[in-house]
Amino acid sequence: MSNIHPTAIIEDGAILGENVSVGPFAYIGAQVTIGDDTSIASHAVIEGRTSIGKNNRIFSHTAIGTIPQDLKFSGEDVELIIGDNNTIREFTLLNPGTKGGGSVTRIGNGNLLMGYVHLGHDVILGDNCILANAATLAGHVELGNNVVIGGLTPIHQFVHIGDFAMIGGASALAQDIPPYCLAEGNRATLRGLNLTGLRRHIERNEINALKAAYRELFEEGQALQDVAQRLFEESSSEKVKHLCTFIKTSKRGIPFTRKIETRG
Repeated sequence: MSNIHPTAIIEDGAILGENVSVGPFAYIGAQVTIGDDTSIASHAVIEGRTSIGKNNRIFSHTAIGTIPQDLKFSGEDVELIIGDNNTIREFTLLNPGTKGGGSVTRIGNGNLLMGYVHLGHDVILGDNCILANAATLAGHVELGNNVVIGGLTPIHQFVHIGDFAMIGGASALAQDIPPYCLAEGNRATLRGLNLTGLRRHIERNEINALKAAYRELFEEGQALQDVAQRLFEESSSEKVKHLCTFIKTSKRGIPFTRKIETRG
């Protein structure tokens, strides 16, 4: 049985699962579907063709499913899909997709979106990511699983960030960040592996393989694509292969400082 505050507005056509709670002055539009055990706090706005899974916590003054911030948008049928067990904190803004980007913005499971986070149109967010306060993702950005984005960090449109990557706070990211890596700065560049995150989730032998691969890829001054191809062919580590595949398929390039050999 759901718990709906009498001042909440729920349009005809909205579908609410079991044990959903909706706080004072919240608004839920006619095309919205909300899964079981989800809580929606006061003054939240959820509209558009938005599907929200089970056991999500949505805090006050969020704006979810409002039309994309894209001047080309002209009322096409687009949607926002949110998975299970996410926490969406105050004043977060989540937009649906656009026709030019596949028409879907998709958020996975178990993510924490802190206050004032913005996910633009056609964003793809994996599972178990943490986006700190005022992290802002432009349109078409894609994040893998277990990614951490520091606070006050904007991410340029079409950027791709791999699994277990971390972006430091107050950075500005305009290029792709490979899985398992740490980046920071304005403009953000690679600083090494995200060792703290890796030690929590990955076996030591895989971390050692990634350390060796990182040195060859980014610290020895060799052509990046050539090294990535060689390591992909030679390495027995699936994590290294995943890293190399990301590099080989990057469209925006990898931001790192290439060593320049000097001759005496």
